[in-house]
Amino acid sequence: MNSVKQRMPRLLGWLDEREPDVVCLQETKLADDAFTALLGQELAGRGYEVALYGEVQWNGVALLSKVGLEDVVTGVAGAPGFPNPEARAVAATCGGIRIHSLYVPNGRVPDSDHYVYKLAWLKALRDVVSAGPAEQIVCGDMNIAPTDADVFDPAAYVGSTHVTAPEREALAELLATGLHDVVRDRWPTERIFSYWDYRAGMFHQDLGMRIDLMLASDPVAERVKAAWIDRKARKGTGPSDHAPVIIDLDVAPDGDIGPVVPPPSNPRGARKRTTKLPQNR
Repeated sequence: MNSVKQRMPRLLGWLDEREPDVVCLQETKLADDAFTALLGQELAGRGYEVALYGEVQWNGVALLSKVGLEDVVTGVAGAPGFPNPEARAVAATCGGIRIHSLYVPNGRVPDSDHYVYKLAWLKALRDVVSAGPAEQIVCGDMNIAPTDADVFDPAAYVGSTHVTAPEREALAELLATGLHDVVRDRWPTERIFSYWDYRAGMFHQDLGMRIDLMLASDPVAERVKAAWIDRKARKGTGPSDHAPVIIDLDVAPDGDIGPVVPPPSNPRGARKRTTKLPQNR
C-alpha cells in the first residue's frame, strides 16, 4: 500500500471493482486502532472481517476476508526484531486455507545488519510454513526477485539487495517446503513486474521488478485457474509503487486473461545498454 491512509480512495475503489474474497495488504503504515477508525466501517460494509498487525508510521500488514478469519497469528514465531519485533506478518485461516500476508524486510544494503536480519527473518518464516497445514498461501511483498528474469535489467541491480544469491537461496528454501510460485508457473517465459520505482519514469517505461509473490502449497496450486498482475491499479493519480497480484481459485471470473492486465504501455524488450536505477544516478 505504501500507506493505507494515502491510498484509501484507491483501495476502496479497487475492492469494489475486483471484489476479491481475501485481500492481503502490506506496508499499511498505521497502528491497529487508527486503521480500524479509518477503514473499519467501510470494510465491514463490504463484508470483510479484518485481521491487523500495524505500527505507527512504518511497516504494517492486514488480512481482509469474506470467507472466514480464524486462528489469527501476528508476527513470525522465532523471527528476530530490528531490534524489536516489527509488524511484518499476519496469518489466518480463510475458507480452509492458511494465508500469510507478509512484508519481508528490505535488506537495505548487502551484508548490512538489516540484510542479516532479513535472512534470519526468512529462515524463521520457512520454519513456520514448514510446520503449517497442507493448504497454505504465503504472499506479499517478499522484497526478492526470484531470478534475473524478474528484473528489467540484471546489470542494473548488481551490488543491490533483492537479487543477491543468499536472498534467492532463502526464497528457494521457502519454496522447498512445498510451495509454488503460481504466477511464474503459469507464465514461465513472460515479462512480468509488480513494482516500479516512482522516479525517472520507470513505470511508463516498464522498468520494474517482480517482488510481490503468491506462493501456494500443492493442494491450493492445483486449484489455480488464473494468476496475474493488476497493472491498471498502478496507473492514475496517487498509486502505490506496487501493483496487486491476483490469483483465482476454482473459477476465474475474468477468464485466463494473461500475466499483466492491462499490458505495459511502453514495454521494453532486450536492452542494448544498462539503465541505472534512480537511486544510483
